[in-house]
Amino acid sequence: MASIKQFQVTFDCADPERVARFWCEVLGYVVPPPPEGFATWDDFDRALPPERQGAAFVCIDPSGVGPRLYFQRVPEGKVVKNRVHLDVRVGTGLTGEERLATLEAECARLVALGAVRVQVLIADGYNESCIVMQDIEGNEFCLD
Repeated sequence: MASIKQFQVTFDCADPERVARFWCEVLGYVVPPPPEGFATWDDFDRALPPERQGAAFVCIDPSGVGPRLYFQRVPEGKVVKNRVHLDVRVGTGLTGEERLATLEAECARLVALGAVRVQVLIADGYNESCIVMQDIEGNEFCLD
């Protein structure tokens, strides 16, 4: 019998806290409580060596169902398309104009948060419509 594994999704980025807070808004995730012994995440961050301050941030699904998202600072910028991306499933079970209207409404909300709309992919008889987007640091994701 196969066991079910927990996993987290890790994002390489320039500004971990900023990107994490963006994804909290997109997904309804939250920032977990700071480690024991620290009143705030800022207090924890100040206790780290200077080169580690601001180097990582986390957000979690408050229901405990979705994966933990981990954001780590890397020195290089994004230069090519992601090999893995998130599909934000807002149109599940919807088709046609109803699906497109739902996707467009969520797209508008995310653009207001700093996301970029890249392309609408219209249903082709095999795949339903989706909207390709980028987060605030250019990482691709789809509204599906």
